[in-house]
Amino acid sequence: MLAIVGILVVFGAVISGYLLEHGQLVVLVQPAELVIIGGAAFGTLLIANPLPTVVRVVKGCLQVFRGSPYTRAVYLDTLKMLNALFVSARKHGVTKLEADIEQPDKSDIFTKYPHLLKNHHAVHFLCDTVRMSVSGGVEPFQLDQLMEADMDVHHQESSVPVAALASVADSLPGLGIVAAVLGVVITMGSLGGPPEQIGHKVAAALVGTFLGILLCYGLFGPMAANLAKINEAESRYLGVLRVGVIAYLRGNAPILAVEFARRAIPHALRPSFREMEDACRGGAQAAA
Repeated sequence: MLAIVGILVVFGAVISGYLLEHGQLVVLVQPAELVIIGGAAFGTLLIANPLPTVVRVVKGCLQVFRGSPYTRAVYLDTLKMLNALFVSARKHGVTKLEADIEQPDKSDIFTKYPHLLKNHHAVHFLCDTVRMSVSGGVEPFQLDQLMEADMDVHHQESSVPVAALASVADSLPGLGIVAAVLGVVITMGSLGGPPEQIGHKVAAALVGTFLGILLCYGLFGPMAANLAKINEAESRYLGVLRVGVIAYLRGNAPILAVEFARRAIPHALRPSFREMEDACRGGAQAAA
């Protein structure tokens, strides 16, 4: 939502300043320039990236408008889920734990948090690690390394659409110049005509450069930066799961393992210890 507000501020400020100088908005409406710049930018995206990356870029742009899904409430629910999972493992043993991690969509623990269950990578990240521990023979230190490697691979993959979107943003000023040059070529072919016609064509050519620069620094560049921050937020969320799981596998009590995970949450989103304790106690009572 904040990204939409920012876009409105950017374009509103530019248009307002233009109108204050008694500019005519109709001059800025140049569909041909938009076709040249937008089409060429999309073409560069297709040339530089495979189709799965293009799809991820589109999904990433939509995610920018929705905002980061990792809110304070999500982190609190995650702590509750970890506590319930650890308490269930301690009370009911390995058999119940295996049933939960093998079919999380049917688990009475995971199904209580449907918005967390939709995060398929995080669920697999958690369940695959616990499965390795249940199978035996893997020390917590080795599992920690395994989770770190998984996080590194996922972070590298998630940075690909960010780089692709940033590359498109970087190409926009140059494509704006291309549109301007084409406008100048058309203008040169109209020399000798009415001055108003020549002036209109020159203005259309300059609008191409204007649009290229504005779309680069006012829209797609900031969107790429926002998407990078969302990916960083996802990495921090996986880090919270990693800290909590490793703390429990090292023999800590469930509430202490959850406290380890809470300390890994960024300060701006971190629930207090009292909030976490009350939430975990309420979840345990509901399960009972």
